[in-house]
Amino acid sequence: MEARVALLAEQLLLIERELRLLGWWEEQAPCAEALASQEPFCVDSLTFEQWLQWIFLPRMKQLLEADAALPSVSGIQVMAEMVYREQPGVARRLLELLGEFDRLLTAAP
Repeated sequence: MEARVALLAEQLLLIERELRLLGWWEEQAPCAEALASQEPFCVDSLTFEQWLQWIFLPRMKQLLEADAALPSVSGIQVMAEMVYREQPGVARRLLELLGEFDRLLTAAP
């Protein structure tokens, strides 16, 4: 396994762990209609935390496991900063983890 892929996989686990620690991890998936939104980050049907849990994390894990091409750009941290601008202290660690994911993803392979 390429070192970068291993680092990205570890970062995904850290993001999941932080969502759990914050109490933002859900046991029940949103309805299929909500998950099928065509809007960026499913802003019309999911909270950002739901999008991370039910869309972002699974898709990134699938790409890594399939050794598929990874996106060349990522703006997850920027989106998270907008979402949590009113409560940056609460989400500080999550923002850091998402920023590190962005950096790893856009780093030259």
